Amino acid sequence: MIARKIMLLGEIGVGKSSIAKRLVLDRFEIDYKPTVGVDVYQYVVPDEPGRPGMRLIVWDTDGNFGDAIFRHVYMKQASAAMIVGDVTRTGTIDAMCRLGMEFRDAFPGRHFSYLLNKHDLLQPGDTPRLPDTMTGAGIPLIRTSALTGDNVKDAFRAAADIIQRRAS
Repeated sequence: MIARKIMLLGEIGVGKSSIAKRLVLDRFEIDYKPTVGVDVYQYVVPDEPGRPGMRLIVWDTDGNFGDAIFRHVYMKQASAAMIVGDVTRTGTIDAMCRLGMEFRDAFPGRHFSYLLNKHDLLQPGDTPRLPDTMTGAGIPLIRTSALTGDNVKDAFRAAADIIQRRAS
């Protein structure tokens, strides 16, 4: 089984660790404990027609890195990134967009997705403001909830599919 490294990037408090724990442990922890440096998780994406199983090594990064993360050894050999924003905090969505463009520039050809996390906190009819550079750019934009698990595994499964196609 092949293994690929995926980075979780985003501002402090957007839910990167909660997404990783929902993905790997299928649980949500109420207590907030900020990540210091990086935490590493493993998740096996099961076999699917046209794609063998893939072991994802998920690096949950500290939100304090900002764009300096792209010069850090943590990024070495990353196949993809999931860039997370908190749908209830506009500033984190702007930062998510900026990190996406910087990832694209630093690692051309590597896959990344935007994860709009905490969508369970929106009221019916609420629509977050998204920067123009996010819409229509062909970059996957996935609404997730680490609390409920909505779309978390699907986002990583889709990333595994794209990583496999690009390697073929």
